[in-house]
Amino acid sequence: MTKKMIGTIASFIFMACVHSACTEDSPITSPRQAEVTPVEVGTFAKGADVSWITQMESEGLTFNNKNGVATECMKLLKEDCNVDAIRLRVWVNPVDGWNNADDVLAKARRAAALGLRLMIDFHLSDTWADPSAQHIPTAWEAYGLDEMKKAVAAHVTETLTKLKTFGITPEWVQIGNETPTGILWPLGEIDNGSNYAELNNAGYDAVKTVFPDAKVIIHLHAGDNMWHYTRVFDYMKANGGKYDIIGMSLYPETGKAEKYVDKCISNINSIYNTYGKPVMICEFGMDYSAAEECRDCIASLINKGKATNHLEGIFYWEPQAPSGYNGGYQKGCFENGTPTVALDAFKVE
Repeated sequence: MTKKMIGTIASFIFMACVHSACTEDSPITSPRQAEVTPVEVGTFAKGADVSWITQMESEGLTFNNKNGVATECMKLLKEDCNVDAIRLRVWVNPVDGWNNADDVLAKARRAAALGLRLMIDFHLSDTWADPSAQHIPTAWEAYGLDEMKKAVAAHVTETLTKLKTFGITPEWVQIGNETPTGILWPLGEIDNGSNYAELNNAGYDAVKTVFPDAKVIIHLHAGDNMWHYTRVFDYMKANGGKYDIIGMSLYPETGKAEKYVDKCISNINSIYNTYGKPVMICEFGMDYSAAEECRDCIASLINKGKATNHLEGIFYWEPQAPSGYNGGYQKGCFENGTPTVALDAFKVE
């Protein structure tokens, strides 16, 4: 039996366990969870996207606190790094099962049991969605606009209802991931009439039906480049697009971090003055080898962002990822399974 076959079987068994845990267990009502005091809704979020965590665990990766004690990753982030919120991506029908609705539910239950706040990030794809790719899920490929709007609403509703059944309420929900030119290409491209706004609104309305108080985010990349934000949010204004928060990604270059921060802060002020909406840094990351610069950059972004009164939080993207994970990701901030100093900025109140 090859290593690849063993890995495939292990992943299958793990996902079967995830599915069983999510469908057969009763909703979360345990005393353990009831004793946890969650962070107050609306406070500045110090978050982490840990969507890879179940996949990593199935591959045998483990995590240790700074004293070398093996610790579950979300608990470690909360206790050692002062993380108070978790972000989880959702894919529609991923080939390997990771990031499907049941996998997301399994991770969300773990976050809820620790009293961590939750952001749900709908990619509206079977795989990665970002500025270079917004692929329609295979099962939706033949849909016209009306059918696609119904599919978006049904997907959002089904996933969020799973969370609600287990007593989990997300504070934020993204409709799309890094969408400077739209979603669900080519139907939902920004140049294709009002389709992008209509598809976004189908998701927005579905979120509000299940969780009326959840804040809905439209998320773009390049928080240091105002052009993308002007294009998308002028479009949304012209076409009746609905949202509560403008989401940004920011990935500063090593040695230039403060320049990125200053551009981002300037853009946050411009966005609020133009569109009247607050901002969330939904993704942040720096090279794993620049931990101290990363720490200082996050601290600066927090201090300057809070001073605007328009920045609602920062989420580090996959901090627990080892160097080179999953095809070459180099912006994790753990070393040998233990946090570096990069997230120490979250410890300063």
